[in-house]
Amino acid sequence: QVQLVESGGGLVQAGGSLRLSCAASGRLFSINSMGWYRQAPGKQRELVATITSGTSTNYADSVKGRFTISRDNAKNTVYLQMNSLKPEDTAVYYCNLRNEYPEFRDYWGQGTQVTVSS
Repeated sequence: QVQLVESGGGLVQAGGSLRLSCAASGRLFSINSMGWYRQAPGKQRELVATITSGTSTNYADSVKGRFTISRDNAKNTVYLQMNSLKPEDTAVYYCNLRNEYPEFRDYWGQGTQVTVSS
């Protein structure tokens, strides 16, 4: 019953910024992690950033210092502020919600395209 709706993707020039949002609805539990993953053509889906209910964060080395993940628990929404974008950031970005308690389960959004031109 969990739905994730992503927004904020688009086309941006190298060095520019985008802000992604993902709103979760449905049967949610308070103890969960939310995050962003991305998949470029011909590549496996990879972790970009995650954030726990306690706001502990984890970033891929490739985006650390450029991207910032945050969440609003009252709105069940996670954000990804992307600065200093590079062409290699081009990918479909997927929102993830991981329920950790009382049951472990992953949910995924449909993805939003981010394209960075050189």
